[in-house]
Amino acid sequence: MPAAQTALPAISHRSAKSHRSAAGRMRLTDRDIQGLTLCAEQYAAPVDLLAAALDVPPERLRGILARWRQAGYAETGLLGQGPAWCWLTPAGMRLLGRPYRARQPSVSRLAHIRAVLAVRLWLEAGELYQQEHAWWRSERRIRAAAAGGGRVAVAHVPDAELHWPSLETSPYGGQIWAIEAELSPKPLARTVGIMRTMLTRTGDYGPTEDGGREPRYAQVVYLTAPAAASIVGRSIGALPIPLQHRMSVRDLPRGALR
Repeated sequence: MPAAQTALPAISHRSAKSHRSAAGRMRLTDRDIQGLTLCAEQYAAPVDLLAAALDVPPERLRGILARWRQAGYAETGLLGQGPAWCWLTPAGMRLLGRPYRARQPSVSRLAHIRAVLAVRLWLEAGELYQQEHAWWRSERRIRAAAAGGGRVAVAHVPDAELHWPSLETSPYGGQIWAIEAELSPKPLARTVGIMRTMLTRTGDYGPTEDGGREPRYAQVVYLTAPAAASIVGRSIGALPIPLQHRMSVRDLPRGALR
C-alpha cells in the first residue's frame, strides 16, 4: 500500500455564507464522492491512507482537500503525532445523505480508526474482493442501522462486515464475515465473550434484530498487532471446537500501524 504522507494546516474558520457560496461553485467528481464517503463511513481518515485510497500523490491530495475545505464539506488538522487527518462537517454529511454525527475524531481513537481503514483498503485491493464484487459495511453503518432512528444498546458491533454476493463462481457466495482489528490485548474473558457474541449471532443489527437459524457470520476474521496476537490466539483456543473452525487470524496489513 503506498505510503503517501503530507501535513496540512487545520481548517480556517469561515462564515456560513462564504461556505455556501464556495459549495455552490464546486463541481464534484467521482473521486470527491469516493473520498468524502470514505471519511464519512470510517469516522475520519489520515491523509496518507486517504491519498492511497484515492490513488493520488501528496501534492494532488492537498489540492483536493483544499477544495473540500473551501466548500465547507470537510476539515483537516494535526490531531496528534503523524500525518494530518480529514473528517466531514455537517454540510459534508448532508451532501452525502448520511445520518452520522459530524465531529472531529477523538485522539484516543485515532490508532484504531487508522488500523480499520488500512484493513479496508488492503481487502478492497485484493483480486478476489474485486472479482467477486464483495463490499464493506462499516461499523458506523452497522450502528446507524442498529439505532433505527433511536438509541439501541448492542452487545458488540464488529469493526466491519465483509459481504460476498451470491455468485455461482464465488467460493464465499452469500457469506458475511465479521472483521476485527485488534491493536492491544484485552482481558481473556472479555475477548472470548466478544468472539462468542459474534459467532452465535443469527440476525442483522436493528431495533427488531430478526434472526434465523443459521449464524450470521461464516467467519470472524481478526487482524492483529503483535501486542494482541497472543491473547487473540488464547481466546480462540478457549472456544468450543466447532466455533474455532469459523475463526481466522492474520497480521494487520502494512500501513495499519504508525
